[in-house]
Amino acid sequence: MNTTPRRLLAGTVALATALLASACGSDDGGGGQSAGNELTMMVPLFGTAPDPGGEVHKAVEKVVGKKLKITWVPNAEYQDKTNVTLASDTIPQVMVIQGKIPSFVQAAQAGAFWELTDKLDKYPNLKAKSEQAERNASINGKVYGIYRVRPLLRSAVLYRKDWLDKLDLKVPETVDELYEVAKAFTEKDPDGNGKKDTYGLIIPKWPTPVFCSSSPYNVVETWFGAPNCYGDRGGKLVPTFDTEEFYTANRWLKKMVGEGLVNPDFATLDSGKWNDPFVQGKGGIIIDVNVRATQMYGLLKEQDPEKYGDKLAMGGNLKRSDGQKFSYPFDGYNGFLAVSKQSVRTEAELDEVLKALDRLATEEGQTLLANGIEGRNFKLENGFDVPIGDDDPAVKTINNDVDFAFIQLGTWATIGMGVYDAMPASEAEQENLKLRKELVELDLQTAVNNPTLPIVSPTYVSKGATLDPIVSDARVKYLAGEITEEQLRAEVERWHESGGDQVIAEINDLHAKLGGS
Repeated sequence: MNTTPRRLLAGTVALATALLASACGSDDGGGGQSAGNELTMMVPLFGTAPDPGGEVHKAVEKVVGKKLKITWVPNAEYQDKTNVTLASDTIPQVMVIQGKIPSFVQAAQAGAFWELTDKLDKYPNLKAKSEQAERNASINGKVYGIYRVRPLLRSAVLYRKDWLDKLDLKVPETVDELYEVAKAFTEKDPDGNGKKDTYGLIIPKWPTPVFCSSSPYNVVETWFGAPNCYGDRGGKLVPTFDTEEFYTANRWLKKMVGEGLVNPDFATLDSGKWNDPFVQGKGGIIIDVNVRATQMYGLLKEQDPEKYGDKLAMGGNLKRSDGQKFSYPFDGYNGFLAVSKQSVRTEAELDEVLKALDRLATEEGQTLLANGIEGRNFKLENGFDVPIGDDDPAVKTINNDVDFAFIQLGTWATIGMGVYDAMPASEAEQENLKLRKELVELDLQTAVNNPTLPIVSPTYVSKGATLDPIVSDARVKYLAGEITEEQLRAEVERWHESGGDQVIAEINDLHAKLGGS
């Protein structure tokens, strides 16, 4: 079961038919280009499209050993463009696929993309760096793309350090300690202004209705021992909301909401404004990812250039009351580079394309994609990336091309995971970077992996957009006091009756076929 945010397509039968036709079309079709000396790609874009004659584009071509013809698509339009492209007869040789969206799953299973399950080991830089991540990225155990690596574990908790210091509190290690800190942040005037105008935990409205979506809710539920999306209970995989630990966790959160320890607008706060209460001194705790600390330091520095390093503390995943620890991991990947069978028709052409991607996955190639051009937009200092030439318009163009475009082709280096880390601007940030790595290694030991990540349930593909909001919306209403726990449980039952039982059956069947691991 794939839990990546997605928009389901209408007319899936017609699309699958079109995919089969395009995958098996004649050699003289509009999308059939020889591997040759040109590599065609479709890649998401977050800024201004790079100039094909620009420094970065030319440098990437030199590494790859081919001319690059890249269709850059604004990220907001990327999924729609992906769906249209997959149903057309002009699929580029390599596409960035942002997740197991239904159109790609159908395309891959219809034979429109090369299965790479047993092919990548011969390419040293494309070989999976993590068996767990590769398994997570697979579709029912089959690999249809070179996954773009992300940290397997990056969940963490950010705190207002100045508030902790003022109230003589330490970074929590248990859920009970987190509750006490949230209560103190709400009731003990941590900003010293003499008013009761602060609260502890900041939660935004989660931007997608997908139930297993790495939200603060999912992290907290895992801390209490609930499965990460699905888990084994009595030899059968069941969804997290079919366990009592799920309800225990949400009773805890509901208590915090009821006592005013959570931002009152948690059901509506725009996730794009999640930082604001923390930076503005209204709320003091954020449960999210560790790399958020880098962003937060930047915002705090704008507000207080002198003392910003004293305002942020970070901790890892928390133990529950009995001392047991269950840490929340992530997928370990963010989409993949898939190779089209329509435009790469033979094993020999596939080998040529994979060799080009293997060159791009070298340290030289990944440095170019994630850091830029050494000596032009950055220099190395004690092993760190130090920006240079910021006032040079040409360097600004290089930074734009790397940060907002070519970074999307990074398979093992990306923003926050470059070949070289950015030089921390202060001692506090350097210590945070060190702490981040220590917490990751510690929490990986207690990570609760989602066993359904490799599994794609047909019923979930067709009904997921209807099923997911049933429980996720009910959970928010329960936390807000709008419905009772009995009514929440009734919504869970409605999920089962609306197709959830079939999803569970398919997941367990597919899981067994994959060996049950």
